[in-house]
Amino acid sequence: MQSMMMTLGMFVFSLSTMAYQDFKRQTEYRHPSQSRIGARPSSQFLGVGDETITLSGWCAAEISRPSVSLDTLRLMANGGEAWPLIEGTGRLYGLWVIESIEEGRTEFMPDGASRRTEFSLKLKRVDDSRVDLLGSLLALGLSMLR
Repeated sequence: MQSMMMTLGMFVFSLSTMAYQDFKRQTEYRHPSQSRIGARPSSQFLGVGDETITLSGWCAAEISRPSVSLDTLRLMANGGEAWPLIEGTGRLYGLWVIESIEEGRTEFMPDGASRRTEFSLKLKRVDDSRVDLLGSLLALGLSMLR
């Protein structure tokens, strides 16, 4: 049985889907400043700003089916909905939208399929109180049928 690294909604990051090798998290803090005559600018802390997570790595075609995983993530992103991000340890990161997906393929086989697929997934945290943005499994399933 394989363990999961993380889930984004119902998508599971693991060796059999897409195992990321790099996790980067960036949190911004808002400190706008106001110019003052004869003194340094004053600043005021207004709160937490944008927060992003970037998951990147590569997949081998012999271990997983990265094109299926990337297509699933693109379907999730196309809906513009937010998804809960939960680490395999049980840590809940909040609600996130997919901002971008980058894919690169190398080491091609005679039929054009690649042996190695590199990926980068950029997520942006949204207001946790906006449950109206929450993606639904039913909506994702219906869009996959189209």
